Amino acid sequence: MQLTFRPAHRVDVAAVVALLADDVLGQGRELGDLAPYLAAFDAMRTEGNNQLIVGVNADGTVLATYQLTLISGLSLSAARRAQVESVRIASSMRGQGLGHQMFADVEARARAAGCALIQLTMNQSRTESRRFYESLGFTASHFGFKRALV
Repeated sequence: MQLTFRPAHRVDVAAVVALLADDVLGQGRELGDLAPYLAAFDAMRTEGNNQLIVGVNADGTVLATYQLTLISGLSLSAARRAQVESVRIASSMRGQGLGHQMFADVEARARAAGCALIQLTMNQSRTESRRFYESLGFTASHFGFKRALV
């Protein structure tokens, strides 16, 4: 199956939230109320370098999603980075090569934006995801830290 990746529309937000909730970790942390997600989507659209991308099949069904944030910085000789977050593929579609299609899209968008590298974080419990990212050439080169503010 071939997916087409495109910027998400506001009408896609419900499908994206369903993908976010479609795993063990997401089941316990995603809400049923779409209002905060719609507000966040609207905020992302005004930020410019923060995009929600969806992967759709031939009939337009959203089967994959990721968030791409372009970050300009001074380190690494002023390298621009592509930060990838909230990577999801519908659980019923995993293992069919859609992740490879997704990351080909990520790389194409990052290169087009002049990025020197792609970076991402993932929950340590996602061992299959780690193997997938390593198969794409990602290296676990840094420790990541998070601190909840709410």
